[in-house]
Amino acid sequence: MTFEPGTPPAEAATDDHVLASWLATVAGERLLEVRGEGLEGRELKDAGDRAAHELLMELLAEHRPDDAVLSEEGKDDKARLKNSRVWIVDPLDGTREFSEVPREDWAVHVALWQNGDLVAGAVAQPALGETFNTGTPPVVPPSSAPRPRIAVSRSRPPEFVHGLAKELDAELVPMGSAGVKVISVARDITDAYVHAGGQYEWDSAAPVAVARAAGLFTSRIDGTPLEYNQDDVYLPDLIVCRPELAERIVAFVKEHGYE
Repeated sequence: MTFEPGTPPAEAATDDHVLASWLATVAGERLLEVRGEGLEGRELKDAGDRAAHELLMELLAEHRPDDAVLSEEGKDDKARLKNSRVWIVDPLDGTREFSEVPREDWAVHVALWQNGDLVAGAVAQPALGETFNTGTPPVVPPSSAPRPRIAVSRSRPPEFVHGLAKELDAELVPMGSAGVKVISVARDITDAYVHAGGQYEWDSAAPVAVARAAGLFTSRIDGTPLEYNQDDVYLPDLIVCRPELAERIVAFVKEHGYE
C-alpha cells in the first residue's frame, strides 16, 4: 500500500504551527504503516528512518520551498546558516523503541527556527494517536505525584542523575525517545527530564519548542540557553522541567558537575 498524506489544513499555508503539527502527524502515520509491513530489527529501523525522512523532505519542499531543512537523516547543507528560516526535524526519534512493537515511546519531531530562536514545533507520538504542538500547547496540570519524577534514558542515564534524584528525593522513570521524555513532563507523567549523555539539535528542537509553549523551563544543563541552527549541531545536554524545580536542578549541577 502506498501512503498518501493528503492535503494539509488551509491554515498551514500561512501558519507554521499548523504546518508543523500536520507534518509530524502525517509522518507518524507513515511510520505506523511501515511498522505494519512485517519487518523486524535493523530492517524495520532503516525503513522507518528512510520513509519518514523522505516524506518530510517532500512535503517541506512543496509547502515551504524557500526554507532550509536540517534533518537527522539528511546531509547537513551549511547554506542553512545564511537562511532566516530553518526546519529542524527528526523523522524518527526513538528508532530502537519503534522497532520494539508495540512500544509507544517513539516520536516524530518537526520544529521551525527563525531569526535566532525556535518559533514553532510539534512532537507526534503516533502509537498514542497524539501530536503535541506549539499552536495549541499542552496545558500542564499540577503535579499529581508525591515526589518529583525524573525521566531518564532506558539504557544510559547519566551517573549524576542518581545524585540529583537523591537530592530531590525523586523517582527515576526510564523511557525511550528524547521527545517522549520532554513531553512526559507536559503530560504529568514526569516532572523533569535532565540529560547529559550527548544529543544533537534535532533531538530536542521540537520538544523544547512545545515545552516552552506549555510554560515549562528549558535550558542547557548549566542553566544557559539552548541555541539552535548552529554550525556544530551537537547539543549534548538539556534540562526540561516544571519551573518550580529549575533552580534546585541547576544549582545541583553547578555544585556537583554532570559527568
